[in-house]
Amino acid sequence: MLAGVFIAGVIVARSLGPEGFGTFAVLNVTVALALQVGSAGLPSANTYFIARDRKVLAPIWANAILFSLVVGVLLTIVVVAIAWLKPTLFGGVSVRLVSIAAASIPFQLLTLLGLNVLLAMDRIRQLNLFDSLAPALALLNAVVVLIILRGSLLTLVAANTAAAAILSLVLVLVLGRALKRQQQARPAQPDIHLLKEMLAYGVKFYISIMAGAIIFRADLLIVNHFRGEAEAGVYAVASQVSFLLLMLPGVIATLLFPRVASSQDQSGEFAVQVTRHTSLIMLATCVAAAAGSFILPLVYGARFSDATMQLLILLPGVLLMGLESVLVQHFTGTGLPWTIAIFWIITLLINVGSNLLVVPVYGARGAATTSSISYALVFTLVTVYFCIKTGRRPAEIFLLRGAELKSLVKSIRWSTSPTRVPR
Repeated sequence: MLAGVFIAGVIVARSLGPEGFGTFAVLNVTVALALQVGSAGLPSANTYFIARDRKVLAPIWANAILFSLVVGVLLTIVVVAIAWLKPTLFGGVSVRLVSIAAASIPFQLLTLLGLNVLLAMDRIRQLNLFDSLAPALALLNAVVVLIILRGSLLTLVAANTAAAAILSLVLVLVLGRALKRQQQARPAQPDIHLLKEMLAYGVKFYISIMAGAIIFRADLLIVNHFRGEAEAGVYAVASQVSFLLLMLPGVIATLLFPRVASSQDQSGEFAVQVTRHTSLIMLATCVAAAAGSFILPLVYGARFSDATMQLLILLPGVLLMGLESVLVQHFTGTGLPWTIAIFWIITLLINVGSNLLVVPVYGARGAATTSSISYALVFTLVTVYFCIKTGRRPAEIFLLRGAELKSLVKSIRWSTSPTRVPR
C-alpha cells in the first residue's frame, strides 16, 4: 500500500508537474472530505456494534449499502453544485474534473463501510487485500494512463473513478458470500430502527472524525486557494509523505479498536501496551523520514525542493498524532465520551483560524507549522485526559519497559537470524 501510494504520486508529479499534481491532490482531498463529512460516523459504528453482537451483522451490511447509495449520490450532487456555483473555492479546477472525481463518492463510501464490516468480522486478510487494492489500482492507472498512453489528468481521474466503482462492487460480492456461509440469524435487509440507533451512537465518532479530516485535508485547499496550484502541488508531496507515515499507527489503531470494544477494558492496559510499542516504532520511523526527506527533490523533481522543509516541519506533529491515534482507541472502544469530540472541535477551530491567518503570508510552510502544532495539541489533550481517567503516568504510557525492550530486541534478532529453526 505504501509503495503504491508513493510511486503513483511520483509518477503523477513528474508527468504533470506541480500544477497538475496540485490539481490532482485538490480533487482527492475534496472527495476525501466529502466522504468524511457524509459518513456520519457510521463506519466506526459498524465496527462497534458488530464487535459487540454478531447477530446484527447482516442488517448492518444491508443498511450500509442503502446508506452508501442514498447519501453518496447526494454528496456527489452537493460537491458538483459547489464547484459550479463557487469555482474559486477550488482554485481554478474545472467543474468537469470535479464532477468526474465526485462520481466516485458513492462507491468509495460503500468500500469504506464494507472495510469496517470486514474488520468487525475479524477478516483481517480480506481487509488488507481490499485496502491494498485501492492504491494498487491507482498505481496501475498512473502507469497506464500517464506513461504508456501519455494521457491527460482528465483520463487519469476517470480511470480512478472507474477503479473505485469496480472495487466496491467486488467487495459487495465478497461480503454477500461471506454472510451466506455464516447463516446469519437475522436477514440481510435494511433495518431503519437499527440504523437510527447506530447514527445516534456515531455522532460522537462523526464529530471527531470530521474534525480530524478537515485538519488533515483542509490546509491543502487553503494553500491552493491563496497560493495557487504550484505551491499546493509541492505541499501535497510533503502531506502525502506524512500521511504515509501515519498509515502504520492507523493500521495498529484499526486492529486495536474492535478488541477494546469487545473486551471493554476500562483500565486501558491493552491500549497502553500497544501505545508503548508504537512509540518506539513511530520515533524510528520519523527519524528515518527526516533523513530521507532530502531525497524528495531528486525523486519528484527540482521544482519540489521545498517539500523537504515542509516535511521536516510536519514530522514532530506526525510523531505525536501517530501516538494519539493509538491511545485514543481506549476511548473509542469503550463508548467514546463527548470530551474527545470537544477536543477535536477545539483543535479544528484553532487549526482553520491559524491557517487562514498564516497561509496567505507564509504559504505552505505556514500550513505545515499550523498542522504540526494542531497534531501536538490534540495529542496533549487526549493524553492528559487518559492520565486523569486511568491514573497512569505519561512515562508508563509511552516508554517501553526494560523487559519489553529486551523481548523486542530478542524477537528482531530471531526473525533476522539466517539459522533460525521454524516452529
